[in-house]
Amino acid sequence: MRDASLRESSVGAAGKHALLIGLSFLAIFPFYWALNTSFKSPGEIYSPSLFPADWTFDNYVQAWQAIPMARMLSNSLTVAVGQTVTQLLTSVLAAYAFTRWEFRGRHALYALISLTWLVPFQVIMIPNYVVISDWGLRNSLLGLIIPNVASAFAVLQLYQTFRSFPKALVEAAQLDGASSWGILWRVIFPNLRAAIASIGVLLFISSWNDYFWPLLVTNKPEYSTLQIGLQSFMSTEANQWGPLMAATTIASLPILLIYLLLQRQIIDSFVKGGLR
Repeated sequence: MRDASLRESSVGAAGKHALLIGLSFLAIFPFYWALNTSFKSPGEIYSPSLFPADWTFDNYVQAWQAIPMARMLSNSLTVAVGQTVTQLLTSVLAAYAFTRWEFRGRHALYALISLTWLVPFQVIMIPNYVVISDWGLRNSLLGLIIPNVASAFAVLQLYQTFRSFPKALVEAAQLDGASSWGILWRVIFPNLRAAIASIGVLLFISSWNDYFWPLLVTNKPEYSTLQIGLQSFMSTEANQWGPLMAATTIASLPILLIYLLLQRQIIDSFVKGGLR
């Protein structure tokens, strides 16, 4: 019976691994196909071959020359970093206040923030646009960043993370005379860097991939993000698939680089249940 149980366990493990391999393939293949297409010549674009017959960098050259790629990359990076830093800062402060301070209306305010997370951005996009226009921030990077300096998603996630932090450490710091500000940045923050970093990666990806808000606020290439630039390769007459896939590959590189740099923190956070 023991041998039969081991065989069943091995079969089950093999089935799980096969499923994970299949899901990984489904997740990776679209990026591989974009990368593969970016190196194909125009006559080979519609070929189902898994590898280009004649490797060429012409698509990357055309993509770089067709739009101000360097400027758009810089704009996307500035907006994504600006939004991520401000959202993390406001979310850390809000989560700390909700978990460590007792004040009137705390639960009602937390419930209100939770409800705002359920409101689609398209609902508040026009009011935000009116405010930004009144402030004279259209066609500016500040106009892209300011409406997104706070994130209800990050507040909710960090609230759960801060709640799980041991109260004994906080009480010990209080007995040592540490202030609330000192407890946050010297005790809590260093021990939760993995969870905060993983949320930061998600916020960065969301900001980097944002399309509708930059499309609404900017109409000049020098203030547009890279996602808006990708649209220029598509038209009602014909789509330039080669340059488009090349530009898409370039747009994906910062996300891949950030994941590689913060891979350990992200995995540690998921393992420890930092994101629920």
